[in-house]
Amino acid sequence: MDQTSWLAQVREDIIEPDLPICDPHHHLWDRNGSRYLLDELIEDVRSGHNVVSTVFVECDSMFRADAPAALAPVGETEFVNGVAAMSASGGYGELRACAGIVGFADLTLGSAVGEVLDLHLARSDRFRGIRHAAGWDADERVRNSHTDPPKRLLGRADFRAGMKALAERALSFDAWLYHTQIPELTDLARACPDVTIVLDHFGGPLGIGPYEGRREEIFARWRDDIAELAGCPNVVAKLGGLVMPINGFGFHKREVPPTSDELVAATAPYYRHAIECFGVERCMFESNFPVDKQSCSYHVLYNAFKKLVADASADEKRQLFHDTAARVYRI
Repeated sequence: MDQTSWLAQVREDIIEPDLPICDPHHHLWDRNGSRYLLDELIEDVRSGHNVVSTVFVECDSMFRADAPAALAPVGETEFVNGVAAMSASGGYGELRACAGIVGFADLTLGSAVGEVLDLHLARSDRFRGIRHAAGWDADERVRNSHTDPPKRLLGRADFRAGMKALAERALSFDAWLYHTQIPELTDLARACPDVTIVLDHFGGPLGIGPYEGRREEIFARWRDDIAELAGCPNVVAKLGGLVMPINGFGFHKREVPPTSDELVAATAPYYRHAIECFGVERCMFESNFPVDKQSCSYHVLYNAFKKLVADASADEKRQLFHDTAARVYRI
């Protein structure tokens, strides 16, 4: 059964269909037989929820083939800006896809990364920041980030010099790492208070390899580390990216995908703790599509989000689903 047919087995009525949503984390790519471009994104976001804008986050896609390695990532911003222009033309409805762009630049270039950042900014007025993924684990069963980061990347002097270049341009830093590295991010946030740092995917609580079968133990450690990180006022949190295969819930292996109730039952403690620690003004729901699409459909995922905060006030929901993301990414 292909993925489309598999996901189609679960269809739900949309909860609060008029609630405006800014989805602050998705990707676009066309590689290795996998395609997720504007048409595929529109098909997902138009599945029932009121998604009015989105933020693209780097995924090593459409780099310049004929540029020096340091400048090649600018090609991704050029590509995504073109997609954003297509969406902004109105020919695809009211959605403003990729209204914010988070690209890649190698922060270990130190102050020299400024040239790359300036080129990103010159190529798109939608450019808002960079993500330099830092996910690293010693066990070969855990795949490290696509940037092939070294151990303790976030503590390197050259990396922190690159963070200073972000601060000088009022650009944000999206942090993708694994739960064992959250204290390293806390140290970085304290050392770089002038940079808005966005925690992606709850800090990557792992559930595979050496972490399989240890969910309660890992959650206890994650809970304390998140509380410590939330003490840094320059950090905001994306709530999502929790049903990837690496998280270990195994939804992608099922004959029938999960319902929103099943997603809530499995993941609610993470959401509730993050919101309690950061507050709604520093939290934003994210889809992480098409990566999380391996486990559930877009409309089911956002139904789960809405069920998680069913008791929240109208203002709190506006912040969680739209306003925090729109403020952080200046949309």
